[in-house]
Amino acid sequence: MIEKYHGVNVDSLVYSALEEVKVLEDLDFYDIVISIKSSDVNTMIDVNRKISSLCDYPLHLGVTEAGPLYQALVKSSIGMGSLLKDGIGDTIRVSITGDPVQEVKAGKTILKSLGLRRDGIDLVSCPTCSRTSVNLDEIVNEASDRLDELNLNLKVAIMGCPVNGPGEAKEADYGIACAKGYGFLFKKGITIKKVKQEEIVDSLIEEILKDEKNEN
Repeated sequence: MIEKYHGVNVDSLVYSALEEVKVLEDLDFYDIVISIKSSDVNTMIDVNRKISSLCDYPLHLGVTEAGPLYQALVKSSIGMGSLLKDGIGDTIRVSITGDPVQEVKAGKTILKSLGLRRDGIDLVSCPTCSRTSVNLDEIVNEASDRLDELNLNLKVAIMGCPVNGPGEAKEADYGIACAKGYGFLFKKGITIKKVKQEEIVDSLIEEILKDEKNEN
């Protein structure tokens, strides 16, 4: 295939996979999932678009050897996200050099971002600006770790200031708008209480659990 198609490229990868599929079909075996991976994002996208037009077998998506966390997240999100958005792909794997737990979290986040998975907390936070007077990164990381333990389908916002925070995140089920020394806890854009800075995450979690208990 490499000689026929002059190197490792979209055609040689696709038709090599289809040749293997034919071997299985000739043996009356049809429980097949096709996986054609590449460490190059554009190649990975193109081969899966092409093979999806040539057969109806389920496709496993992934950018292989994607590298360390930051690089892998960018490559995988672009590669798999563009395909999944167009309805191409049936299973995925985010390849990260490091903790495999991060692979699972990243995969779930990609699916949730596209509306293909709806369980778990959707956490949004602002990029900060000159009005931010707290260590928002620290607060967001603590909240993320604790929210991950809740098996709830909610959108939670953590914003860096009380000026635009509640308004920008009014679609969130719960949120915190942080200020110097304190924060405002809000639900659906409506402020419900003011809390001390050191109690921000605790208050957020307590409010979510209280409402969940009342609903049940």
